[in-house]
Amino acid sequence: MTSDQFRAFTATTNDGAVERKVTTMSADQLPEGVLIAVERSSVNYKDGLASTANGRVARISPLVPGIDLAGTLVDGGEPVIAHGYDIGVSRHGGYAELASVPAEWIVALPDGLDLRQAMIIGTAGFTAALSVVALEERGLTPADGPVLVTGATGGVGSMAVSILATRGYEVVASTGKSESEPYLRSLGAAEVIDRSVLGGEAGKPLESMLWAAAVDCVGGTTLANALARIRYGGAIAASGLTGGAAVPTTVLPFILRNVALLGIDSVQTPIERRRDVWRRLGSDLKPAALDEIGRDVGLDAIGPELDSILLGGQSGRVVVDVRN
Repeated sequence: MTSDQFRAFTATTNDGAVERKVTTMSADQLPEGVLIAVERSSVNYKDGLASTANGRVARISPLVPGIDLAGTLVDGGEPVIAHGYDIGVSRHGGYAELASVPAEWIVALPDGLDLRQAMIIGTAGFTAALSVVALEERGLTPADGPVLVTGATGGVGSMAVSILATRGYEVVASTGKSESEPYLRSLGAAEVIDRSVLGGEAGKPLESMLWAAAVDCVGGTTLANALARIRYGGAIAASGLTGGAAVPTTVLPFILRNVALLGIDSVQTPIERRRDVWRRLGSDLKPAALDEIGRDVGLDAIGPELDSILLGGQSGRVVVDVRN
């Protein structure tokens, strides 16, 4: 390869099918922006959708997926992070050795993290951190009682469990993977419950009050049943819809128990808020269990990981070393 060529994992749509492969690209195929020599990316549910025919996420073809990336600026060498906005959707993302990102989307690598740790965190950990920050800005403290995390073995869930436990909360982790209880306890969960407690049909809109707050990564009936069990004045930070977009509940939790539903969006987060949360992810929000949450694959091994995450087969975070 010449000096302006680089390896990339691409997803190309043809006649309703998607071809995924590692190929060679050149710098002139990238959009305008600041060039980043990418070292790490990660595997997210959105990346899986972007690489499938029916995912309705990719806006260009071919597309380099990868909504997260971490590397060094080609001009200057400073370590940086970029994620969200249009990355890996309508402009080429992190599954390549070179990326181009608008300067206003770039976050300096915070003190306390290396590039690999930043991608163990990635969009999933950033979303979890946003959730915890939103709950604490509303007044939540460890003294208020246990905090529920749904979909706890997933990327956002795993990160939320670890961040909350590190900050002194009693964490109740909900999962459909009974074999993952040791993993969740290693992240700091004090209790692990089966997702059937909250899944299935929607129950009464008000049940016995169990939890001070929740980080919900599932949505659907799970969110409705969690709302019914939040203590008076509590809140749920909701960021997921793997359990469905419809929430079969009533206004009762909101008007009789003063429960708040806090929507969490990590895609269009204003850059100053994004940079501030990342600075905290290198310090007081840094999960203590990063090594337990992350594992590494090379660029050639992304395909099976994208399939697995769409089927719910992953636990924790998969980091992509694009140099291998």
